Amino acid sequence: MDKIKISAITYLNTKPFMYGIMHSKFRDMIELSLDIPSVCADKLKAGTVDIGIIPVAEISGIKGANMVTDFCISCSGKVRTVVLVSHVPVNEIQTIVLDYQSRTSVQLVRILARDYWKIAPEWKNGGVNYIRDDIQGTTAGVIIGDRVFEAESKYPYVYDLGEAWKAHTGLDFVFACWVANKPIDPAFVEKFAIALEDGIVHIPDVIEEYLVKYPDYPFEEYFRENIFYHMDDSKRKGMELFLDLIKEIE
Repeated sequence: MDKIKISAITYLNTKPFMYGIMHSKFRDMIELSLDIPSVCADKLKAGTVDIGIIPVAEISGIKGANMVTDFCISCSGKVRTVVLVSHVPVNEIQTIVLDYQSRTSVQLVRILARDYWKIAPEWKNGGVNYIRDDIQGTTAGVIIGDRVFEAESKYPYVYDLGEAWKAHTGLDFVFACWVANKPIDPAFVEKFAIALEDGIVHIPDVIEEYLVKYPDYPFEEYFRENIFYHMDDSKRKGMELFLDLIKEIE
């Protein structure tokens, strides 16, 4: 039997999922790769993997896309690890450098700039070293993932995109969800969902492991208050609205 190829995001917010997968009984049935969000989506588009946890902005570009389980990476207000950082207030920003690692955050900041902050900055695609080289003066930048932990204290203005979306729409926001590019055996999907839930149950074990790297970070708050893993009505509505708004700005 061919192994099911899975691409997962390397960020801290997916570590509970990874814990569940790595401790599952089907571990020998899968081939797992760890990637940044944009690469997860690219692999799913290319067909080099069967399942990926991908930015929701990418779903429409994947042939045969179908959501696998109702597990996701989402927020209900402040998310902490998807931010716009700047040396000046948002109304003084002239240029925004976009994070190359996730296309959902790129689309989200464009929507918020137009509809919430009412600004029309110049947009610039960030390179690998954009945080160090480009964010200065009236040039702001979007930063996502674990890099926010080290970067946020360096800027006087940090705008949380999840919090801004909630203030603007009143809805939750879904950043990524598990998507397949082909029908997956229902028996495997059931085992997969059980493993993901088991990982969420074991968040305390994930926290214990990562306190070594970030001893001063409030992990309990992050996992319990900033990141949500189950899809619900508000998250579905928020995702539908986001996908509709994307069409207006593309």
